[in-house]
Amino acid sequence: MTHPPLPRWLHVLVAMVLAIAAGRAAATTCTGRFPNPITDICWSCILPISIGGARIGNFGDQEDLDNPPSPLCTCGANPVIGLSVGFWEPARHVEVVRKPFCLSALGGIDLNPGLPAPEAARFTRAEGDGDGGSFYQAHWYTNPILHYLAVVTDFPCLEQGSFDLAYLTEVDPLWADDELSLILHPDAMLFANPVAVASCAADCVAATAGFGIRELFWCAGCQGSVHPMNGRVPYHMGGVRTSTLIAQRLAAKMHRELIAWGWHGQAGLCGPYFEPVMDKTAYKTQLTYPIPNTTKEAGRCCQPFGRTTALWGAGKEYPVQGEDFGFMLFRKRNCCVGY
Repeated sequence: MTHPPLPRWLHVLVAMVLAIAAGRAAATTCTGRFPNPITDICWSCILPISIGGARIGNFGDQEDLDNPPSPLCTCGANPVIGLSVGFWEPARHVEVVRKPFCLSALGGIDLNPGLPAPEAARFTRAEGDGDGGSFYQAHWYTNPILHYLAVVTDFPCLEQGSFDLAYLTEVDPLWADDELSLILHPDAMLFANPVAVASCAADCVAATAGFGIRELFWCAGCQGSVHPMNGRVPYHMGGVRTSTLIAQRLAAKMHRELIAWGWHGQAGLCGPYFEPVMDKTAYKTQLTYPIPNTTKEAGRCCQPFGRTTALWGAGKEYPVQGEDFGFMLFRKRNCCVGY
């Protein structure tokens, strides 16, 4: 006895169910890799090294900010004369993930502490032409790699410590809510106008040629706007571009919450200082996961915040295991090294 063939609509329904199940399985995948200091870190990003206003080490014409002009400096209530030194310190790590509590920088550990499930990654379809929006979770790590690898010994200007998880957006109610996030950045309402938005085009051009324009602190260069400081991105144009924007937003959020401080310029010679409005020109980023960006383009493999990903982001994303992203943050450091 033969059974009648299944109707065509049932075949389509089964295929749709399987596709949705496969998509959900892919979305919940937690993979990763601890950044290898030998193969995944572009060490030339530490350059240039400066003494006073003079740069003494700069291979590949690495980008830099202006340094305090005098090579001599003093610090403390009982002034100690020192030497003014500048460099870019790899000290923080940001990861942008699809699955909540997925620690890709720790090898793909699913932390999942048993809390109510926070919002997972979401990708919306556009209502017409263009790309839809997206949402990611992100994590902030302390990663003073120069110290715990003892690359330089007896140098007082390095942050001490070890690799550590410092901030998870999954436990932050502001990260998934545009209205609540205004508590941190009420100034965003001042820039919600066509003139302020259009000015970000100039920031994009500046960041692609060098550093962004620090006075346009609400702009994220070619990635759009720093506001709102949460995981919602209205225009998703690939994972690399979106994760780069999320990394800048999280850095700005850490500064606004006084978790991250300023370390550069004349004010940073004697120690860190509060910087609630982040100076985006004080950071350079390097992609470490899923495909480390260690290939030098024009002698450089680090990117200032806001630089277009079209120059370095091609081929850095692949399905399932290559849709979470990690970035090493090199921050500008000026320091008074006492005799």
